[in-house]
Amino acid sequence: MSKKILVTGADGRFAKILKRENKKLSLFFVSKKQCNILNLNSIEKIIKKIKPKILIHCAGLSRPMSAHEKNISKSIDLNIIGTANVTKICKKHNVKLIYFSTGYVYEGTKGNYKEKDPVKPFNNYGLSKLGGECAVRMYKNSLILRITMTEKPFLHNKAFTNLKTNFMFHEDLVKILPKIITKKGILNIGGKSQSVYSFAKKYNKNIKKIKAKISKKMPLNQTMNLNNLKRILN
Repeated sequence: MSKKILVTGADGRFAKILKRENKKLSLFFVSKKQCNILNLNSIEKIIKKIKPKILIHCAGLSRPMSAHEKNISKSIDLNIIGTANVTKICKKHNVKLIYFSTGYVYEGTKGNYKEKDPVKPFNNYGLSKLGGECAVRMYKNSLILRITMTEKPFLHNKAFTNLKTNFMFHEDLVKILPKIITKKGILNIGGKSQSVYSFAKKYNKNIKKIKAKISKKMPLNQTMNLNNLKRILN
């Protein structure tokens, strides 16, 4: 794809892998210093300089999850207000916006969540990303990706046997991104529905089993329906 694509959050985990693994997209990465998402002028300045057709918004606050409980101001600023600012400038300059959200916007109790299902985040991180989604959805030239992904190799030496999700590695998303970015609306993104242990064991045979205690902050069936993604990829 020859269209210029601006990527915010250049210093983040996914952006670094995207920069390393990308072979098909014309990408321009900007760091927090180059593009302060809390400053409308800063965002507009970089848009005018690069003149992208698409902006992939990866900047924001993710881990540790506890940060969203302990410092809600930072969570609100970076994930809600910052995303709203990016949306405003993309609308002003007719730049397509691709927003990296999360599967945590769903309730996480029954699983197999479709894009049109009601949303009910189970933690502050999910709430902050949903807040960003609200702004992005007001702008029709946009795509929201509800993603469940993790680092490769799997970071932990223990994994839950009773918590089901759709983990995929960052590298897996990089591979399919060129086929996705032409779409609009909302799209669930992830891998096979399975327990965290089943996912991790494929890459670490020595990983130990552990059971998650069910709670409002740890629902046990966070799986998403990926039929729309499969149709695009096939």
